Amino acid sequence: MRDRDFSSLRGGAATLEDPRIAGRNVGGFYPLLLRWFGMLPFRRTTGGGAGARKRLTRAWYQFLSFMDRRVHLRYMNYGYAPIDGAEPVAELGPEDAPNRYFIGLYHRVASAVDLKGKQVLEVGSGRGGGASFVARYFRPKAMVGMDYADRAVAFCRRWYRVDGLRFAVGDAERIPFPDASFDVLLNVESSHCYPHMDRFLSEAFRVLRPGGFLLFADMRHAEALAGVRQAFLTAGFEVEQEQDITPNVLRALTLDNERKSGLIRREVPWIFRSMFRVFAGMEGTASYRSFASGEWVYWRFALRKPPASPEPSPRC
Repeated sequence: MRDRDFSSLRGGAATLEDPRIAGRNVGGFYPLLLRWFGMLPFRRTTGGGAGARKRLTRAWYQFLSFMDRRVHLRYMNYGYAPIDGAEPVAELGPEDAPNRYFIGLYHRVASAVDLKGKQVLEVGSGRGGGASFVARYFRPKAMVGMDYADRAVAFCRRWYRVDGLRFAVGDAERIPFPDASFDVLLNVESSHCYPHMDRFLSEAFRVLRPGGFLLFADMRHAEALAGVRQAFLTAGFEVEQEQDITPNVLRALTLDNERKSGLIRREVPWIFRSMFRVFAGMEGTASYRSFASGEWVYWRFALRKPPASPEPSPRC
């Protein structure tokens, strides 16, 4: 079987609609994961079961890495496409051009501040494509990609050879770095997986230097957006920039729909096509409809840790 390049599909899972999958040799636990994660970004995160959710999140991404051993899945976001033709876009080399929409999201988020010469941490770096892009195009002094799934980190360590870029295993709610270690922290389409957003924000605040920035982008139910904004303030951050980029995300999904559909038909085994369609945000899926209807929104924020911050609280 030839190698398949899934680098231009959004990684993830969806419901297993065909009952014939029950006969596949994938074990009983992972089909359960696939059903759960089919709509993970579109589930409410309130209520109990946080520990189970965290374990399932890690198990799913471990499974994704296991299934992706022979492919090159490097980006896991919905993408971003400019609507105003005057908006600056990244000038991409031929190796990056096929992933222009996924890279576009990183470019829009990371360009909020000057990263040149900075110490940058990405929390939730996944398959490492975004961290690699930032390291190569924005020229920080050092770039660390951190992820909860050790298989994903192992993949990144094997795949990427970029000066100043390294990868580490870590928990977003307990970041394994000292206080005031970084100038900028990136968090792109990852926080919806965290059971305790407040813990992540507290940790982000702790590891940033005074005057440092948290550059954040993610989806939320429209009704939850005000609570997210308040959580930023409660953690001690100042909101420097905020932007509703839902139209840009939806445009990227629309523009890339035909290409992704062809890739799925050609490259994805039929038993997994449903899950790739949902996590790729294909037209007609619940994920696409949730953005189109306005039920779910996608925002980016540039959040600043005040220059004269009080000493961080000790960990519990």
